[in-house]
Formats: sequence, structure tokens, C-alpha cells
Amino acid sequence: MSVIAAFLTGLCSLVVLFSLVWLVQLRTRNAGLIDAVWAWSLGWLALLYAWSGSAPLQLRVLLAILGGGWGLRLGTHLFLRNHGKPEDGRYRRFREQWAGAADRKMFWFFQFQAVFSMLLSVSFAAVAWSGREPGSLCAAAAVLLWLVSVIGEGVADLQLERFKRDPANRGQVCRQGLWYYSRHPNYFFECLHWLVYVPLAAGGSWWWLTLAAPLVMAYLLLKLSGVPLTEAQSARSRPGYAEYIRTTSVLIPWPPKKS
Repeated sequence: MSVIAAFLTGLCSLVVLFSLVWLVQLRTRNAGLIDAVWAWSLGWLALLYAWSGSAPLQLRVLLAILGGGWGLRLGTHLFLRNHGKPEDGRYRRFREQWAGAADRKMFWFFQFQAVFSMLLSVSFAAVAWSGREPGSLCAAAAVLLWLVSVIGEGVADLQLERFKRDPANRGQVCRQGLWYYSRHPNYFFECLHWLVYVPLAAGGSWWWLTLAAPLVMAYLLLKLSGVPLTEAQSARSRPGYAEYIRTTSVLIPWPPKKS
């Protein structure tokens, strides 16, 4: 399958998938499922491109394992985190702001997620249609980056979940583990994950396209749906969060400033 055909197949599948999720939230009035489906959709695109690409088989298998495995872990974590719980405050705020137009605007918001998924999937495509395998050092660097990013994000997620489960921490700011060094360590490792495909595409004609994904993800998290919405909500509901913002790095883990 050509790269254009695979891209269009992926786009159509995401439009249909995200439309179905929109229909589900019409019934449940809870848009949180889109978080998990978004991560799963990227894992699906990694598998689709790995199956359709023309790169050497070993490289496409590695892409399927790394991209698919990352999407499966993150999507499953987000699903378990949101399942059976009230709608996330971000989406409740959207409903309040959009009022009578909430259902229509939520549909296009979901489709906007599909656009970002396709932009990020360019990294998968650059690997799947690479004309040659990367050297052993580049492949090892990619695997090492993947391990650090996936394990790091998993540890950050686990630390936050444990903090939230303790009733004594209700309404408090998590400063435990990685959250002592960064306000969003999970987002940091999320951005780091997208650097995996830079060395994996090394040697291919389109390797430079993989540089876009980390930038797109950083912009998405820092300027759009990640940090601004999360911190606006936390600043309203958690005493001490303003001090946390003042002393703690927003993304890159770093020793905090003195109070």
C-alpha cells in the first residue's frame, strides 16, 4: 500500500472511530473516553503503517512493537483512570462555556483530535517507508529512549494515582516522586517518546519529518489541551498550587526553587 493510501485509510478510520466515541458521550454525558481512544488510535496507526510500509521487515516490526506498545499502555491507563468516574473537569468546563452548542462543538473537538493524531503519525510513516534500516547504534538509541519514556510516564502516572487514592491528600498538590521535580512529568516523558522515531528513521529520505512530532506534542500539551486546562482547574481547586507553579518546573524534571 502506498503511503498516501495508508494515510487516507488511517484518517478515515479515525474520523469514524471518533464519531462513534462522540455518539457514546451523547448517551453518557461523559467525554473522558476520548482520552483513551486518542492514545489507542495512535497505536493503531503505528500498526497500520508498519503493515503497509515498504521499509525492511525488521524495521516495521520494531515500529509496530514500539508505537503499538506505547499506545496500548497509555490508552489502557487513561481508560482505567476515567472509567466509572465523573466527567473530567476540562470537559465539564467546555460544556458550560459552549452551553446549547456543546454537543455540536464537542463533535468537532473530537475530530480535531483526529487531526493531531494524523500529524503525529507522520513519524510512523517516515519509519515505515524508510528506504533503509538504521544502524545498530540508532536502533539501540531508539529502544533506550522508548524504555525511558514509557517507564518514566508509567511511574509518574502510578505515583499520581497512589497520591489521589489516599483520602488524606484530597484537594492537595502532589509533590511526591517525579512530581517533586516537575509539575507535569507525565507530559515530559510523553514528549520524549516522540523522539524515539528520529533515530529509528535515520538513513531514510524522510527522517527529518520525525522532528515535527515532538514539537507538535509539546505545543499541544503546553499551549492547548494539556498544561493550560489542567493548571487552570488545579489553581482554582487546590490550595498551594500557585506556589507549586512558582517553584517547580513546568515540564523538564529539575530541582525546585526554594520557597
